[in-house]
Amino acid sequence: MIALPADDAPQTVPLSEERPHLELGDGVVDLRFRALVGEVGWARLPVAVQRRFSKRLVSGDVVLYAGEVLETRLSRVGWLLSFLARAIGAPLPLDDGMTGPTTVAVMENAGLGGQSWTRTYARAGRFPQVIHSAKCFSGPTGLEEHVGCGVGMSLAVAEEEGALVFRSVRYFLTIGRLRVLVPRLIEPGTVEVVHRDKGGGAFQFTLALRHRRLGVLIAQTARFRDL
Repeated sequence: MIALPADDAPQTVPLSEERPHLELGDGVVDLRFRALVGEVGWARLPVAVQRRFSKRLVSGDVVLYAGEVLETRLSRVGWLLSFLARAIGAPLPLDDGMTGPTTVAVMENAGLGGQSWTRTYARAGRFPQVIHSAKCFSGPTGLEEHVGCGVGMSLAVAEEEGALVFRSVRYFLTIGRLRVLVPRLIEPGTVEVVHRDKGGGAFQFTLALRHRRLGVLIAQTARFRDL
């Protein structure tokens, strides 16, 4: 993990009892993910996972992870969904069978009320795919993922069998100050992301998009290491 320090930082880090506070400071830990998971679940996570998700970032900080995509599987419906999602910034893997080098950059984004995540995937003989998203500490569950063009989803965060799991709860579309919930009938499925520590500074990332009737539409596994 690499942190590039900012020149200036606020001095206090208050935390709401009900949900994580958005103010940042120069302290060692960021308590927002911990507050979402809860003390019992957080205590069951490996120390390495706790450290990755409590690293304090201020404006100008960047945390980098490097790794390799081990497997990418898209069903026919999953490929079509990924193709159509290019209209909102291509937030899903584009190629069935894609493997190869990948990087993730995490930056604090106070203007969005959370963190900006940039994922870069190498594609043989083509330009890499770059996926931008923002994790915002807001909404009914305390955490939302925004992928662009007003499209987002609320996320539930939990510890499950020693792993940190992010699972979509509800999709929405934001138009100005108006937020419209996507009807359940036309939701693409449940997104599940699992962060599992592998020891020695390595961790595994798995992504799955499951439709309640069509099964797994998209699945991806990658292995990263702290830099």
